[in-house]
Order: sequence, then C-alpha cells, then structure tokens
Amino acid sequence: MQLLDSLTVQSAHGQHHIELYEGDLSQMPPEQAVDLLVVSAYPDHYETDNPNSLISALARHNLSVAALAQDKAADLRQSFACWLSQPISAPDPGIQFQRILCFEPPRRQNPVDLVGDVFQSVIPFVHGDPHIQSIALPVLATGKQQANPLLMLAAQVEAAANWLKNGLPVQQVKIVEIDPARAADLQALFAILRRAYESAGVAVLPPERTYRYDLFISYSRRNEAEAQFLYTELLRLRPTLRIFWDRRELTTGAAWQQELYDALDNCRKVLPLLSPQYLDSKVCKEEYNIAMLRHRDAPAGVLIPLYLYSAALPSYMKLIQFLDCREGDRARMTAVCADILAELDR
Repeated sequence: MQLLDSLTVQSAHGQHHIELYEGDLSQMPPEQAVDLLVVSAYPDHYETDNPNSLISALARHNLSVAALAQDKAADLRQSFACWLSQPISAPDPGIQFQRILCFEPPRRQNPVDLVGDVFQSVIPFVHGDPHIQSIALPVLATGKQQANPLLMLAAQVEAAANWLKNGLPVQQVKIVEIDPARAADLQALFAILRRAYESAGVAVLPPERTYRYDLFISYSRRNEAEAQFLYTELLRLRPTLRIFWDRRELTTGAAWQQELYDALDNCRKVLPLLSPQYLDSKVCKEEYNIAMLRHRDAPAGVLIPLYLYSAALPSYMKLIQFLDCREGDRARMTAVCADILAELDR
C-alpha cells in the first residue's frame, strides 16, 4: 500500500495519526499490519457477488466474513450495529490484521450520517482485550451504495479526528482507497482537510481545571420523567448544585449537538440513566462514550451510571459500578441521590 498523506491529531494522550492510502486491504504488506480491519455490510448479508467489494476481495484470499459471522467474539448489533470476529489466523500473507469489526446498520440511511457510528462502534472494544492501537478501513459506502467518495472521506476524517481528540485510545487510523484514479482526487481533498485540522490545533487540558457544571444528566427523552425526578431531588438536597439539564440549558436556535458535547466536556461528573431506551438512542450512546473516554483518564472517574430499567447492557458498560434503581424505583432513586452527591464530593 502507498501512503498518500497523513494528518496528526493531538489529544491529552499525545499524538494520533489519520492516514490516507492507495492500496488493497486484502493484500497488506507486513509493515502495514493493523490490529483491526473495519468492514461494512447489510445485516447478515456478506455478499461476494460484487467483485469490487472488500468482502469479496477477502473471500478471494480465503477469508470469509460469512464464516467469521458464524462464530463471533462479540455481537453488539442490537446496541452498536456491529460485531467483532474471533482472532484471525489466515495463511494468505496479505491478511495483515488481527480481527474484523463488521458494521451492520439495521436500516438504510444516508451513508454520511452513519460514519460517526462506525467509529463509535470501536469504543466498546478499546478498553480491554483485544488491545486495539491501529485500525484500517476503506472509503466507506462507495461501491454498491454509490456514495460520493469525497463526501465520505471528509466525513471519515472528521469523525476520526473528533473521536481521537475526545480520547479514543487508538494511535493510527488508516483510510484506504483501492482505485488509483479515485485515490488521486481523495489525496487532493485530504491535503485540504489536513491543513484545516492542523491549523486549528487541539488544546491539551491541564491536569486541574474548573468546570461550568457539577453534573450532566444523560438520558433518553423517553425517560424524561425519571430524569426530571432526579434533577428535582438533587437540587432539593443541594440547591447550589450546577446541573446541565438540556431542556433548560441549550440555547434556542444553536447548533445543539456541538453545544451539547461542549457541555458534556465541561461537567465534573456524568450521570447516564441506563435503560433500553438509552441504548436505542444514538445521542445517548455518544454521550456515554465521550464520558467513558474521559472517565478512564480521571483519577476520581467521571461516570456515575444509574441503572434505571433492565436492559442488555454491552459488557463495557458493566465495567463501572452502577447505582441500581431498576425498574424506575422512585424510592431507590431518592436514596441514591445522596450517593451521587458523595461522588461529586470526592
């Protein structure tokens, strides 16, 4: 594979690299080996009839995604639209990755809108085994879906840069285009993106900082009554508590998503209200994952998970001890408010 350009992203963890290549992901040289290859597919549809798809290319080199799907190491399609393969042992020397992460969105959407979900799907697997430091993926959705390659590359670079800046502990992201003619156009665009991102820079936060809010309540709109109950009870116990409550705090007409994420980064602690509805919400999962990346670096932690209603929680969400208020038990919710305040006082 030929390296065309590289963008450096600075975070509190150091430098990360987003790289654009021309080449074949099914025939990688050993020096370009990565921990994880990301592929995409329609649910349970690992077709090999399209000769230009990455799944077909892998099949030509005796690696069947359909066969890997029969023995998944982890299946998070319900909550994160992805599954992780078992470790790969392939005789073909061009198979230079340890595992495959297959992204399978449950319904067809605008491919650009799904790019952030692809990077978010990596997060459940970066906090334990397997240890993922490098990932590779093609320019997505440009085959059978015929998405615009320039738009897809811009979206992939933006999503990768934002997650890396927010603490995604991956050192290297390789984006690969197999078609030489298309790669030349993508290289020109990547150079523009690189100059824009590197001129903007990323400020690394000092170890000690002040926060605008004490607590961010992360909840599904379908659990709004429970969130309101906790908000009211916490303020009853401590009227000076600074809580980010999106119905009150978001500016009308503002770019709400960026304002929401800025607020999330400006809170000392994050209280996610875990439930089936929470797991169904793309925004809720993004909020949780941003907080999770902060949590792993904060000496006293950031997350105070509250288990609101029984749900099939992904394994990584079970790593942090939660406050148990199932099934929306109001008496228990009142009692744990003291525990929440104690966490804030640590």
